[in-house]
Amino acid sequence: MTTWKIDPTHSDVQFKVKHLMITTVTGQFGTFDATMQTEGNDFSTANISFSADINSVTTQNAQRDQHLLAGDFFDAAQYPKLQFVSKEVKKIDDETYKLIGDLTIRDNTRPVELSVEFGGEVVDPWGQTKAGFELSGKINRKDFGLTFHATTETGGVLLSDEVKLLASVQMIKQS
Repeated sequence: MTTWKIDPTHSDVQFKVKHLMITTVTGQFGTFDATMQTEGNDFSTANISFSADINSVTTQNAQRDQHLLAGDFFDAAQYPKLQFVSKEVKKIDDETYKLIGDLTIRDNTRPVELSVEFGGEVVDPWGQTKAGFELSGKINRKDFGLTFHATTETGGVLLSDEVKLLASVQMIKQS
């Protein structure tokens, strides 16, 4: 078995939500960890575990970030981490995979399917073997207990239920 650890300085974990159904707000987690175990360098055999520190969420707006940490959304005091554990990796072709696993937010665990684009593998100038991946998918926030809802004066929706998940990650092969 080969173990890979995420390189947090060269990785991003983001989400996108429609606001007023006319623009998109982007958030990200600043503190996260991931481990991947593979048979050799065969990524279709990967077992992946990922977690993010809810208190590290940022949308570049302090007031909104505080609301996300509160009970209306993540309730970070009670549920300080979100977690993902893979169940299956389906190889589509040499550069494309489907990653299926369980995502847990606020103690609500639901299956999710993520599209994965393999960016390649390279040895960096310091001798570390790294593999790059772009992941994307969608969830319904209400499935995970993120049920805050508000309407505008005219009856419009403040936030979409659909949340887009995006991650760009570098994994470092461990010796």
